[in-house]
Amino acid sequence: MKAFIIDKYKSKEGGKIENVPIPVLKADEVLVEVYAAGINLLDSKIRKGEFKLFLPYKTPFILGHDLAGIITKVGAQVQKFQVGDHVYARPADHRIGTFAEFIAVNEADLAIKPAELTMEEAASIPLVGLTAWQALIEKGKLQKGERVFIQAGSGGVGTFAIQLAKYLGATVATTTGPGNIELVKSLGADVVIDYRKDDFEKILNDYDLVLNSQDGLTLEKSLQVLKPGGKFISISGPPDPDFAEQIGASWFVKLIMRLLSSKVRKKAKRLNVDFSFLFMRASGSQLNEITTLINAGAIKPVIDKIFPFQSVNEAIAYVESGRAKGKVVIKVK
Repeated sequence: MKAFIIDKYKSKEGGKIENVPIPVLKADEVLVEVYAAGINLLDSKIRKGEFKLFLPYKTPFILGHDLAGIITKVGAQVQKFQVGDHVYARPADHRIGTFAEFIAVNEADLAIKPAELTMEEAASIPLVGLTAWQALIEKGKLQKGERVFIQAGSGGVGTFAIQLAKYLGATVATTTGPGNIELVKSLGADVVIDYRKDDFEKILNDYDLVLNSQDGLTLEKSLQVLKPGGKFISISGPPDPDFAEQIGASWFVKLIMRLLSSKVRKKAKRLNVDFSFLFMRASGSQLNEITTLINAGAIKPVIDKIFPFQSVNEAIAYVESGRAKGKVVIKVK
């Protein structure tokens, strides 16, 4: 099969398509023929080696964290799926590799694809959908009537998180550029701040929850918009001691993460707000919940561009540029 291979971290060519063997199934896995794969900023960070500290991949490896496709083979212990099922998934860490014609996926990470979505639309959902779900519902426990600040509303996570927060009955504030104001309003954003001309920390206050996806400076400013007892959930770092415990990190990695997050944790404590880092995990059961919302029309995918399989490097570069409105997808089949 053809697959997009990373043979060296920080390679000048980024990655290349090569012929590799089709994966051999374990008993609890299914073989999926990949029709489309979503591109995420995480792919860029993995390729550059930015997460090697806690998520090391031995080169060469196949990149890619989102997929939609059709099951062509099932392992001996698989019970929930059968050959011919149309599925989508964000495979578990260390089992990634969706930029390929086939991938073996644990059945626990899979869900049946939303019926009305194309393969490309479905492939845009898993990683950002699970990130938003785990941030707003699982960690944030966002309730009806609460106020949430979702940064970068026109991005992949932002476009999904705004819709999910509105479904939950929250008031949503977001930041975006002037060209995307109408887009985020159409998704349900109540307060839209043009980051090029306005300082959000001077406009927002007493918020219950912040979903942070930006740089350290934005993080510092965002802590100020929370009310006492509010929750600050960052998907862009820094990783904290709780996360180190969660992944079973070594004492050395735990120490590094404690040091990396020390400043922000101290400031959060002074402000009486709760800081936590989220690195989303694969979950077929949560994807099933998301499927229900999509099938009910509560959430719709937002796709900017679809690239051909041979243009993976160009697709990643486009995501890195920060210009994408919603998600970028590659069409594999």
